[in-house]
Amino acid sequence: MTPNTRPLPVAPDYDGAHLRHVLTSAAASLGLEGFENRLGLPEAATTVVLMVDGLGDALLARYSGHARFLASAWRSSSAEILDVGVPTTTAASLASLGTGTTPGEHGLVGYDILAPELDRMVNMLGGWDDEVDPAQWQRHPSVLHRAAEAGAGVLTASRPKFIDSGLTRAVLRGGEFRGAARMDARFRLTADWIQQQRPGSGAVRQGPAPRQLVYLYVDELDKTGHRYGVDSPQWLQMLEMLDAEAERFTTDLRRRYGQQVSVLLTADHGMIDVAPQNRLDFSAQAHLLDGVRHTGGEPRLVQLYAEPGSDPETIAAAWEQEYGDRAWILTREQAREAGWFGPVEDRVAGRIGDVLVATHSDIALYHCDRVGQAPMDMVGQHGSLTEAERRVPLLRLGA
Repeated sequence: MTPNTRPLPVAPDYDGAHLRHVLTSAAASLGLEGFENRLGLPEAATTVVLMVDGLGDALLARYSGHARFLASAWRSSSAEILDVGVPTTTAASLASLGTGTTPGEHGLVGYDILAPELDRMVNMLGGWDDEVDPAQWQRHPSVLHRAAEAGAGVLTASRPKFIDSGLTRAVLRGGEFRGAARMDARFRLTADWIQQQRPGSGAVRQGPAPRQLVYLYVDELDKTGHRYGVDSPQWLQMLEMLDAEAERFTTDLRRRYGQQVSVLLTADHGMIDVAPQNRLDFSAQAHLLDGVRHTGGEPRLVQLYAEPGSDPETIAAAWEQEYGDRAWILTREQAREAGWFGPVEDRVAGRIGDVLVATHSDIALYHCDRVGQAPMDMVGQHGSLTEAERRVPLLRLGA
């Protein structure tokens, strides 16, 4: 295979400032046993982790004028930039957040990935196969479950439809779930839950404040970005709405409980816009599919699964010839050696494509014969290892 002339990106910093350490560090900040505060989060009785799907650090920097409350925290000396794993997609990132492990350990290594034992593709967000048990597919205990076992009150505040989703059961199980379809309602129900379990700062109480760990999920920004793009008026309006809700929520908690409450904001990936002419369907390029049994992954990090007996190097060479100036193209073994997925457990290895095509230019690659034409309408994209897609903020709100 002809080597790619563009240097490979540095592997995710799984042992350093990484998304996988956020929930475990938050649990440790409550004083719970069995957790390490790798990110040095402040001690608190209640810690809220606000996960904003799709809010990359580069986007917050670019549009800070539309998010003045968040921007003030972003400019603070306590703000950090975290790395996320490979691929930069929600299922993989939330699995690392929810379990404290790398993609190669938790096994949610893409959006659509192969279940080798079934010889078919499984969608890790909304399309779990009936024959795939999420609790067996992902065997590491969730941080939320461990925190509840350690004595904390634990809440997930998310959309109602996610209460029993495959992803929730796989990586975010544990504690209490409360759902609301609207962003503002999710913030309100979180504040109500915290208040229900503890009195305000002026009330009489006995003993220490109860320890609480909250996971608050906001996906409106991501959905808007996919539909309209991150440079759209609709996305900026949603960012402004998020900023206002986050400020109202944090200010109210600070007023009631002072420094006993810590509100952290982070994200699962960034996003870039891909123009219609750069959304490319490779279905008719027979030479790229020669020897390929399944296609998967996402448009900015395609995963190719070889037919038995087919040579991944040969497949990779064909893709290198076609897209080598616009993508990093590696075999599975090369990606493992490069550390893209972190340590890879034996049961996970077969879920990773034999060949990976990670775009670094502003293109997205589709196999429309498999997924249909509708996904090509998506404007905002993520999945690859560019800085815009993999760097996310960690903000201490109201600090």
